Amino acid sequence: MASELEQLVEGLDEKGVLENLQNLIDQTFIIENDYKSLRQTFDDVLETQSNALWIIEEGGGIYLQNSKAQRLSELFSQLHYDEKEYELEFQGRSYLVKVNRSPDKIIVSATDITEQKRKESLATMGQMAAHLSHEIRNPIGSIALLTSTLLKRVKTENKPIVFEIQKSIFRIERIIKATLMFSKGVQASKERFSLQSIGEELENAVSFYSYGKDIDFAFNFPAAQVEADLDLLVMVFSNFVFNAIDAIEEDENEEGRVEITYRHDDKEHIFQITDSGVPIANPQELFEAFKSTKEKGNGLGLVLSKQIIECHEGNICLIEEGPKGFEIRLPKL
Repeated sequence: MASELEQLVEGLDEKGVLENLQNLIDQTFIIENDYKSLRQTFDDVLETQSNALWIIEEGGGIYLQNSKAQRLSELFSQLHYDEKEYELEFQGRSYLVKVNRSPDKIIVSATDITEQKRKESLATMGQMAAHLSHEIRNPIGSIALLTSTLLKRVKTENKPIVFEIQKSIFRIERIIKATLMFSKGVQASKERFSLQSIGEELENAVSFYSYGKDIDFAFNFPAAQVEADLDLLVMVFSNFVFNAIDAIEEDENEEGRVEITYRHDDKEHIFQITDSGVPIANPQELFEAFKSTKEKGNGLGLVLSKQIIECHEGNICLIEEGPKGFEIRLPKL
C-alpha cells in the first residue's frame, strides 16, 4: 500500500501536489465556515425564543443555553426531568417547565407565566366581586330608600345618626359601582361641559364622605370647556380626594389639607391633587387591582381612575418631587 502511495506521489509533480493540498485546505475552510454559519444560525434561533432554553447532555452538563437561561442559572439547579410538563415557583415568580428527550440530549424550556396567572387570578376575583356586588346592590338600595324616609320622621337630635348611616351607604354604593365597572370595562359617554362642573360635583360628593378631622379643601377648577364623561371624571377626582381624606385621618395631626391646583399648556389641562396625610405605602402597587395601599381601600379606585383617564387620552402619574400627591393630564379640545 505504501508503495502504491509512493508511486502516486511520484507520479505527481511538485505543482500538482501543491494544488491538491490547496484544494484540500480550501475545502476545509468551506466546511469550517459552513459549520460556523450553521452554529450561528442555531444560536440566533435560541436567542429568539421567548423562554429560557437549555440543551442538557445525559450526564447533566449544559451543552447549550440561551441568554435567558443564563440569567436563570439558580433556577436550573431546581429543575427535574421526570415530568414532561410542570409549574415551578422561584423567587416570587411562576414558571412553566417543559422537558423533551432525544437519544443523547434533554431539551428543557422555562416560560415565565407570572403575568398570565395574575391576570387569571384577577379575572376570577373580578367575577366573584361582580357577583357579590349584584347581590348587595338591591338590599343597599332598599336601605338607602328607608334611610331617606327615616330622615323625614326622626327627631332633630337623632338626625346626625341618620346622616352617618347615609354616608356609610354612600361608601358601599361607591364600592359596588367601582366593582361592576371594573368587571364590565370602562365606557365613556362624552359630551362638552365646563371643568367647573367637576368641582361642583366633587364638593357635593365630599359632603357625603365621612371623616372626623378638620380638613381644609381647596379645589381649583377653571371654566375651560372639555369633551368628556362628567360622571367618570367626577369618580376619578372623588377617588383621589377620598384617598387624601383617608390619609389625613390616619395621620397623627388633627388638621389637614386637600388641594387641587390647575395649570395648562398648549395641549393639556394639568391638575395636581395633593394632601398633608400619611405618605403613600408601596407606591409600586398603586395601580394594581385588588391591592390597596390603605386600610379602607378595596384596591380598585386607582385602577379604575387610570383606565378612565386613559379612556380620555390622558394620563395619571405620582408626583415625584414636591408635595405628596398625583398629577392628572387631560387633552384640550
